Amino acid sequence: MQAGNCLGEGRMNNIAVVTGASSGVGREFVRQLDRGAGGPLDQIWIVARNADALAVIAEQTATPVRAFALDLTEQSSYECLRDALEDEAPTVQWLVNSAGFGKFGDFGQIAERDEGNMVRLNCLAVVETTYHCLPHMVAGSRVVNMASIAGLIPQPGLSTYSATKRFVVDLSRTLDYELGPVGIHVTAVCPKFMDTGFLANPGDAHEVRRMTTIGYEKPADVVRKALHAAVLGRSTCVTSPDMLAASVVAKVLPAGLVMRAQDLLFTARAGE
Repeated sequence: MQAGNCLGEGRMNNIAVVTGASSGVGREFVRQLDRGAGGPLDQIWIVARNADALAVIAEQTATPVRAFALDLTEQSSYECLRDALEDEAPTVQWLVNSAGFGKFGDFGQIAERDEGNMVRLNCLAVVETTYHCLPHMVAGSRVVNMASIAGLIPQPGLSTYSATKRFVVDLSRTLDYELGPVGIHVTAVCPKFMDTGFLANPGDAHEVRRMTTIGYEKPADVVRKALHAAVLGRSTCVTSPDMLAASVVAKVLPAGLVMRAQDLLFTARAGE
């Protein structure tokens, strides 16, 4: 898809770029950035596939918006974003990579296309978008990458998803180290489940019921903590205290034992 609604005219200076902006945590990032949580912005660029949803968000946002109806599984989408950045030459103060995709279930039960799209959206989209935005960043710019607690604690039933989120964590940490000396920081955000569109078509519903027994976080709380951690220059943000404790324990135990413990916990809490 090509660039969709482009709202707001003239050359803008300080912008935020938010992918996955049409719903869930991406939309919440737009809300909070619009309210000044990340400092003053001249424009917010919002990226998602759903042009109608982007138009609604633009109407509800006080900050001028430029909307890009793009499918980030297609290479042409990055060319569109690259061209817009080169034409406008803005300063990217915030890049929020929140576009993502996941399916629950054993590896062999998930469709090949879905497995591939998890890698394309959760990994390659982060790389491509960051690559094109980075030349437009300055000291003080921030990159926020939505990872998951699954990136710190491998989870059976989410094998590919967990692996993609581990990629996001490691990419964020190494980029933060590389870019820190020039004043740019990168933060991987690792929440547990949120009640968003991610769970609307999850794949294995039985696995969802088991794994979500650990509870949910509110997108507004996750975004608030993520922006705060990014401002402080932290490379990793685990947004719930229980998962922070679990991730510390997972570092010192064998991976097989960690996954077995999760299986037992999920089964017990689900009453199976």
